[in-house]
Amino acid sequence: MKNNFRILLAKKRKKVSDVYKATGISKTTLTSFYYERTKNPEVETLLKIADYLGVTLDELLIPEE
Repeated sequence: MKNNFRILLAKKRKKVSDVYKATGISKTTLTSFYYERTKNPEVETLLKIADYLGVTLDELLIPEE
């Protein structure tokens, strides 16, 4: 799934480990999401990431074409 996670982290000067510590989402899950290897992430996971970054799901995800 395409996403803006990497870009948003860079803009906010955050690391995957910061998101892990704040949300409790596993580093494996976050790393897979970071490198866009995740096919169908859980909605709850997406909401936690978006909430932590202060963005909407629309800002976090890129629609597939």
